Amino acid sequence: MPPARITWKKKTIWRILDVEKNTGIALTESLAMQPASSVSGYYFAHPESKYFGLGKILEDQLEDYADRKGISIDKARRWLSPNLF
Repeated sequence: MPPARITWKKKTIWRILDVEKNTGIALTESLAMQPASSVSGYYFAHPESKYFGLGKILEDQLEDYADRKGISIDKARRWLSPNLF
């Protein structure tokens, strides 16, 4: 499975699943997981499933995403930097 590049969504997942209480895995301020050996991901099982990547996004897509999420362009750029052209 491709890595989830939008790591700041971890906060929502952690809250919904009460991850820290249920697993002891905590998020740092930069959203890294502690202990460092922890891993997370979205896993989908199907015999015909395949690895895929979504590719890079353009400036207009970044602006639209920031607007829809209600965050600044700078914050969106910081979190999405690996996905920008």
